[in-house]
Amino acid sequence: MQDARTPEEPQRLSKVVMAVRNCSRREAEQYIAEGWVRVDGQLVEEPQVRVTAAQRVEVDPQARLQPAVPVTLLLHKPAGMGTGEAQDLLGAATRWSGDVTGISRVKSHGLGLKTLLALPAPASGLTVFSQDGRIVRKLTEDAALVEQELLADVVGTLAPDGLARLGAGLKHEGKALPPARVSWQSEGRLRFAVKGIAPDWIPWMCAQVGLELTALRRIRIGRVPMAGLPAGQWRYLPPGDRF
Repeated sequence: MQDARTPEEPQRLSKVVMAVRNCSRREAEQYIAEGWVRVDGQLVEEPQVRVTAAQRVEVDPQARLQPAVPVTLLLHKPAGMGTGEAQDLLGAATRWSGDVTGISRVKSHGLGLKTLLALPAPASGLTVFSQDGRIVRKLTEDAALVEQELLADVVGTLAPDGLARLGAGLKHEGKALPPARVSWQSEGRLRFAVKGIAPDWIPWMCAQVGLELTALRRIRIGRVPMAGLPAGQWRYLPPGDRF
């Protein structure tokens, strides 16, 4: 049977890019997904889009494909936002301009992300979303071995032995909490460095020594600090960095 198609029939954009770059289909789709391809001057990120022979398809001459590896995103979660709402912030518009990893954001980076060491909704600070199985295992199976640093704004009068009890001596539901390093960072603000103590427990811990928690912010997980990441924005974890 004769092929009924004509030369004017639209083709998948990925097929056109294959011809332009003399590359494989997978590479063509990656060029498109990474934002290197324009059709009639407009950026297109969908490989399945169909184009006609009359349309101009251009691949940026500076295009360089990045390794197809799983990514980890670090978000400064604002206070009052649940995990689902926080994940909605992981878009192009909220990527921090100070991200120096050089990783090009593609839509696939938003797929299969696991939320790790989630913060309670009232708290703010460093939150991790990852596709990387090694990091997922580290922050789930070995979570109790990873130190978290949190800043707690408090009001009230600290009990005479309060710091010592926060560091060691409190029991939660009849079980002794792991030791913690707790110190005053400034008037009205405590610094907690904890392992095996969920951020959800910090309000209760403060209440046991006469303090009321008014705000909680996580600024570090393991060896990864939040640093200058603004609230509501995210960055990639640089390749090679470890928690």
